[in-house]
Amino acid sequence: MAEEATAQEFDILILGGGSGGYAAALRSVELGFSVGLIEKGKLGGTCLHNGCIPTKALLHSAEIAENAKTAEKYGIKATFDSVDMNAVNTYKDNIIAGKFRGLQGLIKSKGITVIEGEGRLTSEKTIEVNGRTYTGSNIILATGSYSRSLPGLEIGGRVITSDQALTLDYVPKSAVILGGGVIGVEFASVWNSFGVDVTIVEGLPSLVPNEDAAIIKNLERAYKKRGIKFSTGIFFEKVEQNDDGVVVTLADGKTFEAELLLVAVGRGPVTANLGYEEAGLTMDRGFVITNERLHTGVGNVYAVGDIVPGLQLAHRGFQQGIFVAEEIAGLKPVVVEDVNIPKVTYCEPEIASVGLTEAKAKEKLGADNVQVQEYNLAGNGKTSILGSSGLIKMVREKDGPIIGVHMIGGRIGEQIGEAQLIVNWEAYPEDLAGLLHAHPTQNEAIGEAAMALAGKPLHG
Repeated sequence: MAEEATAQEFDILILGGGSGGYAAALRSVELGFSVGLIEKGKLGGTCLHNGCIPTKALLHSAEIAENAKTAEKYGIKATFDSVDMNAVNTYKDNIIAGKFRGLQGLIKSKGITVIEGEGRLTSEKTIEVNGRTYTGSNIILATGSYSRSLPGLEIGGRVITSDQALTLDYVPKSAVILGGGVIGVEFASVWNSFGVDVTIVEGLPSLVPNEDAAIIKNLERAYKKRGIKFSTGIFFEKVEQNDDGVVVTLADGKTFEAELLLVAVGRGPVTANLGYEEAGLTMDRGFVITNERLHTGVGNVYAVGDIVPGLQLAHRGFQQGIFVAEEIAGLKPVVVEDVNIPKVTYCEPEIASVGLTEAKAKEKLGADNVQVQEYNLAGNGKTSILGSSGLIKMVREKDGPIIGVHMIGGRIGEQIGEAQLIVNWEAYPEDLAGLLHAHPTQNEAIGEAAMALAGKPLHG
């Protein structure tokens, strides 16, 4: 339930109650500001309701399915019979509902005024909601993103986005996934575990093209082993629907037939018809352009999250919301560059990375000024126990700090915490090599990689 929005003037007025907006609201009230938080849907936004949380719930169900299929390998008698999507969706929806109730309670307990309705920026200090004008000495725009499509590719029928894929009440027999980025490979992983015949179509030369080359190679090998098919390097041309499914045609004339086409070509900023241009904000292809302090250059208007060019990650929006609240308070918070924001792709095997890839490091520093080290997880006891494989790759400036950590393996995303500290605190391999990493854990593989990069490999 929203609070009755009796007040109309606030120190900070926030448009959008997703990860960026609600984080900004919580930090702002901690700093003593009065806060109005405008949300047209549900608090928590995409991440909670049709993004991070529901997709990871599906991925966990998929992990359980895989465990049932391979149980005998571990001495357990179990069988994989079928997937009850109604039960899967109930499990997923209960997770969302619990987190939603918790967030609502937290927002209410902090005295934040929640204003329900679709807001529109009407000046550098005002937002109109349901015909009523609210004023903010400072305004934070956090309107988030939507599942976008390609020009001329209409969503409908058997052509769906992740929004519809998250609510399917059946398991399709086959699917083509358009896009081999984070969303595409995660859904491919889920559906393959559920028994779907999956083909990924990616116009760029590889799956997860923003990752390090060693990670890409490892994932593509793992997907081939799992029976997930993919076509890379040839762009999509068209899709036709019929009673049985879809026919997807590529630019070279090759076709794929399936029951569904999932369009997973990324997310676009929600900024249209919200008054941003009219208020004088600088826009570029729908994104709000800011300086590095997230100020728009208009009055005291800031923008955070997916509407600001760069990585579209919930934790980036969350951090930016906190950052802007502290910026308004004059605390001069430290800017975290996008390259040093941790990323996790929750497919199987998982991918986790932070910092520069080997290629980007060589481009920035020169090939002679970059050193790399790969540690194969085949030598890691915990990884073997989990029945997984993969690698950890570290990139360092020659005789300098570690500037990139790239990992792939089962559950390896849980190791991103230390990796982001290493990169953001500019740790040297020699410093890290002297620290203890508990055995047997996957975490000790980070220590092993650092020891090897420091010139004293223990296992290798």
